[in-house]
Amino acid sequence: MAVVTNTAYGALPAVHLIAADGAQITVSLFGAHLLSWKTGDGKERLFVSSQTPLDGSKAIRGGVPVIFPQFNVRGPGLRHGFARVSTWRLAGSGGDGGSSYLEFALAPGDLSPEHQQAWPHAFALSLRFTLHGDALEIDYTVRNTGEQAFPFGVALHTYYDVGHLDATSISGLQHQQYTDHHLNTRTQEYPALHFTEKHDRLYQSTPAVTLNTADATLRLEQQGFSEWVVWNPGQADAAALVDLADEEYQRFVCIEPARIDQQPLAAGATWAGKHKIAL
Repeated sequence: MAVVTNTAYGALPAVHLIAADGAQITVSLFGAHLLSWKTGDGKERLFVSSQTPLDGSKAIRGGVPVIFPQFNVRGPGLRHGFARVSTWRLAGSGGDGGSSYLEFALAPGDLSPEHQQAWPHAFALSLRFTLHGDALEIDYTVRNTGEQAFPFGVALHTYYDVGHLDATSISGLQHQQYTDHHLNTRTQEYPALHFTEKHDRLYQSTPAVTLNTADATLRLEQQGFSEWVVWNPGQADAAALVDLADEEYQRFVCIEPARIDQQPLAAGATWAGKHKIAL
């Protein structure tokens, strides 16, 4: 039977779920931010920086930041949007022998006056985190509850704990077109992507990719999104990030399902995306 408890992560109110098989997740109400996912063997699968503030003063570096309504600066508002720095509500939880879940919700009434003024649209967001054995599913839903269309972009900016970057690769992207941080568009001809320098790449979506580390293989699937973003800052950029220890870039890779360009959502319409991560 699943066990759900209220807890704290740093100074942040959070919710902890332990599934019947011992798998567990911890989600902060600040940002509906998944901060920890441990598979049934007790192994932590996500990375959180030792230097990130955990008091709600700024976005969290690590885990799974929730991006809405814009990706990075691809829109007129706050970089990466307000969802990751707003306080969500626990909307539901439950489980049986096969699966367990936590669901979180965000609506205009949950936003700060500043964010309401900057983005005056009627919406409802929901995030459901479901544990199925050694798999985690994230269901992300955006509803337009107003009478006017609004533009939005989304992403689940997942930081994977890979142990050490030198032993890490991503397969499933061969022959896929990507755009790098220099805005060059290329096609990846080699079977696996290895990390020897900074990577900031935008790939067109494939149904699945595989993350290979020294001690695990994770299969990542997505539906509803249109791109994969692959990111590691490399040594020089990591040293410039105040919320990341200089050497921590060697411990993680970000692979995120995304819709990076803002696209309109009609009045009354719903967009749904799913991300599944399986050991």
